Amino acid sequence: MVFEMTIQVRVEDIREGRKWYQTMLNRTPDFIPHEGFVEWEIIPGCWLQVAEGKPAITSGPLRLGVTDIEGERERLVKELKIDDFVIYSREEVPVKWGTFSDPWGNRLGFFEYLDKEEEKQRINTLVMKN
Repeated sequence: MVFEMTIQVRVEDIREGRKWYQTMLNRTPDFIPHEGFVEWEIIPGCWLQVAEGKPAITSGPLRLGVTDIEGERERLVKELKIDDFVIYSREEVPVKWGTFSDPWGNRLGFFEYLDKEEEKQRINTLVMKN
């Protein structure tokens, strides 16, 4: 039975990486177990680990669900100087999405449900499970 998950990205400088991801996630880490490693619990049971090391440039993207992708893009462009964040959509896909890179080449992104009722149901499902 799978009940939790983690995903790890690597950065060459943990201090800069922590600062960058704190800004992207808009909060401080939830767990710092040792030097060179920080973690955020994105949603209950789902952890993003940022570790000091050689980035895996070809991995990803890790996309996180948000309720306002345009607002998040504006915030990241302003606060993190992201310049490669284009938002896409296709008629047959129920979300719009965008992908960008951190300064170490890790591919990240956000997605937003087009159907706000479906989005609300997904959020309620996650909240009720906890």
